[in-house]
Amino acid sequence: QVQVVESGGGLVQAGGSLRLSCAASGSIFNINRVDWYRQAPGKQRELVAGITSDGSGNYADSVKGRFTISRDNAKNTVYLQMNSLKPEDTAVYYCNARITTLLLRESGYWGQGTQVTVSS
Repeated sequence: QVQVVESGGGLVQAGGSLRLSCAASGSIFNINRVDWYRQAPGKQRELVAGITSDGSGNYADSVKGRFTISRDNAKNTVYLQMNSLKPEDTAVYYCNARITTLLLRESGYWGQGTQVTVSS
């Protein structure tokens, strides 16, 4: 079994920073691509940033230059450093990890989400 858990959310003032973590555990052979999504109330879930297995990151235009995605393969963890936060960044943030298990089967695994609230 594989588990993915997000952490690091909270309440922050506009202009502040948070670092989210997405930690995977269990019967993992390899963690491939990992994406961060967010969903604000009444809105569709949107892709925020993603990172490939070799560490290449990509970002939505709305967060480019403010958010940085990184990974620590030794810890099976992906981070999302969020700087210069804006009220419109308020959402539940989810990560989706494409993981190859020890049975050599790849699937996408979602975490439970972590709330980020940015006050003006």
